[in-house]
Amino acid sequence: MGIPCLGLNGGPGVEHNLAFSFQVATADQAETDRYWNAIVGNGGEESECGWCKDKWGLSWQITPAVLMQAIADPDPAVAKRAFDAMMTMKNIDVAKIEAARRG
Repeated sequence: MGIPCLGLNGGPGVEHNLAFSFQVATADQAETDRYWNAIVGNGGEESECGWCKDKWGLSWQITPAVLMQAIADPDPAVAKRAFDAMMTMKNIDVAKIEAARRG
């Protein structure tokens, strides 16, 4: 994605954990699915709420912009509906987030 990252090898006693993840902000469902499927479909595993792990155990958050906008909505009812919808998902469904946002 054009963003330089550096990983250090801490040796055999240091394992990956959820304290570190990459977050990928996506523009739409197609981009969300492309990244999700590239990670999960290449030996990774699904998790909840847009999280997944790649085949090396690194955690990723594939996060559509509409989700971030919805859960930051100034109307707490809108934010709650979007958050509650997200909690039922693995790969984020943009249409369902938008529907929850509208009520």
